[in-house]
Amino acid sequence: MISIASVRMDEEVAGEVLKVIQSGQLAQGPKVEEFEKAFAGYLGTKYAVAVNSGTAALHVALLAADIQPGDEVITTPFSFIATANCGLFCNAVPVFADIDNKTFNISPAAIEKKITSKTKAVIIVHLYGQACEMDEISEICLKHNIILIEDACQAHGAMYKGKKVGSFGIGCFSFYPTKNMTTGEGGMVTTNDENIARLSKMIRAHGQAQRYIHDLLGYNYRMTDIAAAIGICQLKKLDEANTKRLKNAKYLTENLGKIKGIITPYIAPECKHVFHQYTIKVTEDYKMSRDELQKKMLEKGIGTGIYYPIPIHKQPLYQKLGYNDTVPTAEAVSRQVLSLPVHPHLTEDDLQTIVKVIKEV
Repeated sequence: MISIASVRMDEEVAGEVLKVIQSGQLAQGPKVEEFEKAFAGYLGTKYAVAVNSGTAALHVALLAADIQPGDEVITTPFSFIATANCGLFCNAVPVFADIDNKTFNISPAAIEKKITSKTKAVIIVHLYGQACEMDEISEICLKHNIILIEDACQAHGAMYKGKKVGSFGIGCFSFYPTKNMTTGEGGMVTTNDENIARLSKMIRAHGQAQRYIHDLLGYNYRMTDIAAAIGICQLKKLDEANTKRLKNAKYLTENLGKIKGIITPYIAPECKHVFHQYTIKVTEDYKMSRDELQKKMLEKGIGTGIYYPIPIHKQPLYQKLGYNDTVPTAEAVSRQVLSLPVHPHLTEDDLQTIVKVIKEV
């Protein structure tokens, strides 16, 4: 079976985890601090605050940015549901702006159309590992005095004009096992704002800056030293793993690009794409539907994924909340996208098999 994702840990990781276990310091401790410093250094931000998931990172970022009940938070409907749900966690109002048809990222023009007097923040998503149009989005946020939050959960190491994502606004990362790097479970908030970093550290630890003195409502969002030890090892190998992803993506594009009805991923010229997912569009010009192709590939032993089959505003939760938005591009794309294996552990034979099946079915 050629899997859509592959998670492998080597002896170095096992050895570092064993050291933590033997130290007796299992919860948040020196390894978490070491990981935070290393991750901030990698991104080029002043601060990084480790938490226990990407969802926690998004929630903490909104709370640290003082998002209040009733505030509007503009975001994309074409993402994992946590992107919008973090707004609901704060009793804020998610507002959905449509996406670009080529990059699948939120459209800057669509953001501007959704801004009202209640708009407090924008959560952009660097989807599949490609940066959003950061010059235009940053300008919009500055013009309207809106907080910029980057959901970079799929974009570790991705760049826009030579600058890493997660360093433009308040960055949020996930270290779930299938991401470009993992800690098992975990997340990170990144920022250049000292106050955001200070509040993030308090929020993740029950609202305390010093032990047993609770100044605000917080949560138990701390990362363990075991997870941090894994993350330190993974971070060292991130660029190498991303290079392999790019190489695999290039092979797939070169060999799938001329198939009628298959649209390969678009890479914006100012971006370094890190291909968390390699996502094609299966159009009506192909021999079969997207879902039929996925079924055929599974029969041939190739795992694929659909990210995401239902836009967030169409999810039952949001329908119950009364959302009836019209975001035509996101809705159309959700019926076409299919993600193929692109992870760094693919062999040349694996890549040839993927291409062969799509050509022959």
